[in-house]
Amino acid sequence: MSQNPRSFRLLTVHAHPDDESSKGAPMMAKYLAEGHEVMVVSCTDGARGDIQNPHLLDVPHPRRDMAGARRIEMAAAREILGVQHRWLGFMDSGLPEGDPLPPLPWGSFATLPLEQASAPLVRLIREYRPHVVVAYDENGGYPHPDHIMAHRVAVEAFRAAGDPDAYPGTGEPWAPAKLYYDVPFNPDRVRRIHDALVSAGLESPYADWVARAAENDAEGHRPWTSRHPVTTQVECAEYFGVRDRALLAHATQIDPDGWFFAVSLELRQRVWPWEDYSLIESTVGFPQEGETEGDLFARLG
Repeated sequence: MSQNPRSFRLLTVHAHPDDESSKGAPMMAKYLAEGHEVMVVSCTDGARGDIQNPHLLDVPHPRRDMAGARRIEMAAAREILGVQHRWLGFMDSGLPEGDPLPPLPWGSFATLPLEQASAPLVRLIREYRPHVVVAYDENGGYPHPDHIMAHRVAVEAFRAAGDPDAYPGTGEPWAPAKLYYDVPFNPDRVRRIHDALVSAGLESPYADWVARAAENDAEGHRPWTSRHPVTTQVECAEYFGVRDRALLAHATQIDPDGWFFAVSLELRQRVWPWEDYSLIESTVGFPQEGETEGDLFARLG
């Protein structure tokens, strides 16, 4: 790790173990290499996740104890990334299916009162004292109940942690300077990679997504697409391989033969060498209109 005379602290808030590897891992690896501090928060235990890797369908441990299996996987991913990590300790809500949708399990993360769910994160922010917080947007990145709740909790904690009258008994106030939303499904990025694959005569795993991206839902929104403009692109292509290794550490959730790895590392690095974010709140100003900043710590120095 290089020595940085002006190091900063970054906190990223995620719903489940594996989300930290699919969203922001190269960015975090870059900042760690530059001498900054990075902490990942997992709001839930991931206990209600299904086995997504067909190679592990008959492995007994996750079938018997998914939460325990995912703790082991998270420890392995954390080691690969080099980040600090905290569990908030909440129960996975699962992804309800059916029509009508069944109620979420009692006491699960997404069913809790906002203040109850936010208090541990307020305490952590006041302890860790991050300069920058990265969270999901209002749609949760995608509309899983725990992702939406992770958004709500992150925004509440970001705003409340600096208020001396809020959440008494959770430490001395600390106000982070900037709040970003992750933009994992930037249509420009997906389209660029899709077009590069098609131009090379290769099959694109994004074909259906590109076709559906122009369709609005019943509320007039485009599912999976951020409602916030990209303000910040962190160039971190040299760390895309770190993300791949961290993802594969979450073996129950990631199929090594699946769609993500259908696109070569070289093409991903060449076509879109950035990770995309939207600056939502800032005490140190915003990029000028038309400007795309290249650093989550811009203007903090």
